[in-house]
Amino acid sequence: MADPKGFLKTTERELPARRPVAIRLMDWKEVYEQGDSAVLKRQAGRCMDCGVPFCHQGCPLGNLIPEWNDLVWRDEGRAAIERLHATNNFPEFTGRLCPAPCESSCVLGINQPAVTIKQVEVSIIDQAFAKGWVQPQPPGRLTGKTVAVVGSGPAGLAAAQQLTRAGHTVAVFERDDRIGGLLRYGIPDFKMEKKHLELRLAQMTAEGTRFRANVNIGVDITWDDLRARYDAVVVATGAMVPRDLPIPGRDLPGVHFAMEYLVQQNKIGAGGSIEARIDAEGKHVVVLGGGDTGADCIGTAHRQLAASVTNLAIGKQPGTTRPESQPWPISPTLFEVSSAHEEGGTRQYLASTVEFLTNDFGEVRAIRIAETEYLDGRRVPKAGSEREIPADLVLLAMGFTGPEQDDLGHQLKVPFDERGNVERDENYQTSQEGVFVAGDAGRGQSLIVWAIAEGRAAAASVDAFLEGQTQLPSPVKPTDRSFAL
Repeated sequence: MADPKGFLKTTERELPARRPVAIRLMDWKEVYEQGDSAVLKRQAGRCMDCGVPFCHQGCPLGNLIPEWNDLVWRDEGRAAIERLHATNNFPEFTGRLCPAPCESSCVLGINQPAVTIKQVEVSIIDQAFAKGWVQPQPPGRLTGKTVAVVGSGPAGLAAAQQLTRAGHTVAVFERDDRIGGLLRYGIPDFKMEKKHLELRLAQMTAEGTRFRANVNIGVDITWDDLRARYDAVVVATGAMVPRDLPIPGRDLPGVHFAMEYLVQQNKIGAGGSIEARIDAEGKHVVVLGGGDTGADCIGTAHRQLAASVTNLAIGKQPGTTRPESQPWPISPTLFEVSSAHEEGGTRQYLASTVEFLTNDFGEVRAIRIAETEYLDGRRVPKAGSEREIPADLVLLAMGFTGPEQDDLGHQLKVPFDERGNVERDENYQTSQEGVFVAGDAGRGQSLIVWAIAEGRAAAASVDAFLEGQTQLPSPVKPTDRSFAL
């Protein structure tokens, strides 16, 4: 284990400081300052190397957390990245974007703050890139088999890297102008600068993965043509259909889905230009939805110099301590203050949106909201509690309902389950032989660690389909819903 007395000598979590709000709102760089290696080593030393490491239970990737904690504590960074890469293709993404259910399952968390697993993870990969330890791993032989991966988010990239290293010729298709899916255009730079994505794509290109941007499968190339050209196809298109709010005034100018807004800003940050840009400058911005996407909108609006930012959530405000109904090692629902929330604005809970109101020019000017009450298990607006709040820009960040079905259903002719996701068997294969589904397209909206885990598992199934057997790891099954007990 790491320091046998580490958890006794250091009882508190220590994280890198966030840059001052006034400074970071002037740019789009990541909010955290460079971490102190002594602090990092001290935190890694708090890991107890438990006989039953429940942090594994919290992570679908099966990350070998006690092992690389120990190696960090011993200053063996090169060995640490080898152990981290053994289960996780992209720790530079998960270390920045995952909500870290592993930390909720940390045994130390029973009576102390959990080990800073996520921070240790991201420090390992950042050091590895800085020291040149992350090198291409091209296959020793080529199988002569070809695979098309549709979608270049974390699930698609994980499947592509695994299959390329297995010796197959892999092409990744992306309908946007650049590779990366939501990692590219859905995640603001202040959460993950795109240089980290570029470093990983350079490694994958050197390994032999081929990338095809600006190709919309189903439009530019039909699904039938794609299947005819390749020996196997992996669908990793994500769950990109946003949840709507069909109330009066929904069609007013100024009411937008969150992803419309975030994608535009990311494209501008990448040097692009946008016609009819959605801009928060000088406006009263209201964000509907209390999750990560809503927080991304809040941080973006602050940097665009919004006049005010209000975040509305229909449900109750979570508590600050673990509720009795969610005992360790279950990942609890807690009230969190993200970097975006500490930058300003207000958060209101139990707020039901009733109507979007218009000004004299036919644009949104305000929202009528009411207090939420619970009747027969349903959340409904409380009669007589209505009031207005100003809103020049409304962003709907209430989650996603599933994958886009038109081309998949009509051309590929795959069935969908009751939740709107593509049906697949226990090997990630759809009803169409040789067509597999990984990530949110088959699971529904989920965490980045689930996307990478499913990409790795689907790659193993594709390899077995093509070769009759596989040596690739398969960390999860499609039927796995949670790693919490």
